[in-house]
Amino acid sequence: LVDYLADERAADVLEAMSPDDAADLLGELGPTEQTRLLELMHPDESGPVRRLLAYSSDTAGGVMTPEPVVLGPDATVAEALAHIRNPDLTSALASMVFVCRPPQATPTGRYIGCVHFQRLLRRPPAELVASVADTDLPPLPPTAPLGELTRYFAAYNLTCAPVVDTRDHLLGAVTVDDVL
Repeated sequence: LVDYLADERAADVLEAMSPDDAADLLGELGPTEQTRLLELMHPDESGPVRRLLAYSSDTAGGVMTPEPVVLGPDATVAEALAHIRNPDLTSALASMVFVCRPPQATPTGRYIGCVHFQRLLRRPPAELVASVADTDLPPLPPTAPLGELTRYFAAYNLTCAPVVDTRDHLLGAVTVDDVL
């Protein structure tokens, strides 16, 4: 389909897609076509796609979304619940809130932990998300292969998991849908 569109229109279509879907589509094209279309995209839209294309498509970094729900440690449980009510979020992404130091855009500041929505529902609305964050759940490295991802999701029975680099910056999240 992209081959039949004018370059400007193809870049517009890619900008309208989620970054992980745009990266998947661009991954099907040759390097010259990838570069040409990425250069036509707005820098705010092409940046996350470029970061995803840096990873192999069969790793956590290659299947993750760079747009999970990320809040600062001073956010309240009520704010977290308001964020996950966003109808544009998939159910898997809405199941987990990631707590990070500023900046909240990926790659974030230092990753602190995550909070499953069920835990949020059981806590007082004024409580800080940092105080209820799970700091024991090990994050996935972006280089984790698909086999490791499937074992991780099976072991922890999750629908969403953090992808964190060696400097403790949240890069994105992998959902069970991404793995399937």
